Amino acid sequence: MNRIIPLSVIIALALGLLQSQALAKPTLTIYTYDAFAADWGPAPGVKKAFEAECDCQVDFVAMDSSIGILRKVQLEGSGTKADIVLGLDTNLTDVAGKTGLFSPHGVTSQNSALPIDWSSDLFLPFDFGYFAFVYDTNMLANPPGSFEELAAMKGDFKVVIQDPRSSAPGLGLMLWIKEAYGDRAPEIWQKIAPKILTITKGWSEAYGLFLKGEADMVMSYTTSPAYHLIAEKKDHYKAAAFTEGHYMQVEVGAIVKSSQQQDLARRFMAFMVSDKFQSIIPTTNWMYPASKTALPAGFASLYLPGKSLLMDGIRVEKNRKAWIKEWQAAITK
Repeated sequence: MNRIIPLSVIIALALGLLQSQALAKPTLTIYTYDAFAADWGPAPGVKKAFEAECDCQVDFVAMDSSIGILRKVQLEGSGTKADIVLGLDTNLTDVAGKTGLFSPHGVTSQNSALPIDWSSDLFLPFDFGYFAFVYDTNMLANPPGSFEELAAMKGDFKVVIQDPRSSAPGLGLMLWIKEAYGDRAPEIWQKIAPKILTITKGWSEAYGLFLKGEADMVMSYTTSPAYHLIAEKKDHYKAAAFTEGHYMQVEVGAIVKSSQQQDLARRFMAFMVSDKFQSIIPTTNWMYPASKTALPAGFASLYLPGKSLLMDGIRVEKNRKAWIKEWQAAITK
């Protein structure tokens, strides 16, 4: 038996469909690294705060590292689902800029708290910090104060580090030693190699091994002890002060050029340097906010390097592959 649907019903269904499409909220897809997107990271707070004012949906897509973010966007090209990438750093911005995959962020006023001058129309900082080896004072009373002292530690002293090919802290450590020692970098790595328990793909795995007591120190940040102090009320985790100085990391966000949400993405970038976003960073990403905002009390007790090291991104990109080969050769001798 044939059934004829009345015209009035068809019109009502069509109007309902159009209305539902009109009411659908736009989605902003953000590629970031796993620690940022984690339940305990900044993403939940950032999502809630921005959705409250954008009438949109924010979806964070987690990668295993900041290097992984860039690789995925490069592989996907103009077909990427990402509207924004969040978590590249100064060691990657030059190569990222050369891909042509990103568009200007449009933010002119940043109220910057960075200890360095910054000018980039593609990459906008959201936090910064300093790499350091973190240790437990209950387990290690006299930590090394330099890479030379680390190499000379007695007994079964061990550290956990990350791979510079897949991890921002791993790359930061490699550049730290290269900047501090220049042509002597392979020599320093050869001395340190016997003290390396393992080299992990990313930061989370390395820090987890350290917390389990597998190693005496872990490559992390001077701000990492703030987590233990503020969230756990534990004051026995510290960052070792190295006489060579400490390598700086500045993390940035960028708009993907192929995004269909350019206006919404620019709104997010402006939001990223606002106090609403920046106030979330210290106690979730455990870094210094890139814009001037009040810091939790625990941050005042952190070790602040008197000397910071930072290479120009162009120099990093020009030499990164050669330095990684040099690093690989040195630690395997």
